[in-house]
Amino acid sequence: MEPDEYRKMAGVEDAMWYYRALHRHVVRSLRSELPASGAQVLDAGCGTGGLLRQLREAQPAWLLTGLDFSPLACELARERASGVAVVQGSIAALPFPDASFDAVVSCDVVCQMPDDGQAVREIYRCLKPGGVVVLTMPAYQWMYSYHDRSVANLRRYSRGQVNTLLGAAGFRVGRSTYWNMLPFPLAVVRRKIFPGKGAASDVALFPAPVEAAFNGLMALEHGWLSCGGRMPFGSSVLTVARKA
Repeated sequence: MEPDEYRKMAGVEDAMWYYRALHRHVVRSLRSELPASGAQVLDAGCGTGGLLRQLREAQPAWLLTGLDFSPLACELARERASGVAVVQGSIAALPFPDASFDAVVSCDVVCQMPDDGQAVREIYRCLKPGGVVVLTMPAYQWMYSYHDRSVANLRRYSRGQVNTLLGAAGFRVGRSTYWNMLPFPLAVVRRKIFPGKGAASDVALFPAPVEAAFNGLMALEHGWLSCGGRMPFGSSVLTVARKA
């Protein structure tokens, strides 16, 4: 991903509706699977550290580690999540021993790997027996657009494709759902019908009333998923699986 995209992310990650919803889904998913203290959690592809900040705030007794391929991202993550260990490296060759973590989170990063299976196998290797992976992926290859090119996504996935990818590495999929369903028609219009010339990524804050509206939609989705519901479609896939 280009350095400018990391700087944009650092500037909006704490306030933009998409990241707020993403972080809430990840925190909820991990809380349902891990003890309240002592769990060792890796954010594989931590970007500029926004999720690490949210995890530290939500569960101060978890032992957090971040990893990213970009030196700039690592530098920003260390500044924004001070006190959390951040390591430079690739999720395709994780620089950790076998069975190091109780949980691994990877948000929209496996989709950037030329060999996505290798990345998932590395996550499996670094998890303890019974360990949990929380994976988010961009949905539907037909939705591939300027946004994916800007953020270095190589592909998008259906829910079934994510499940197959994880199953091939040895994971048992426990929960899998689309999310970002309510704004999905707007995403289709923006990215496929009226993309604009030379459009950059969609990582940007909207005016406050628009952000508030999207936050309201995401609150509805969060409430539904918290009650055990699933969504039949959306622009993202959220999957929780365990190492056998």
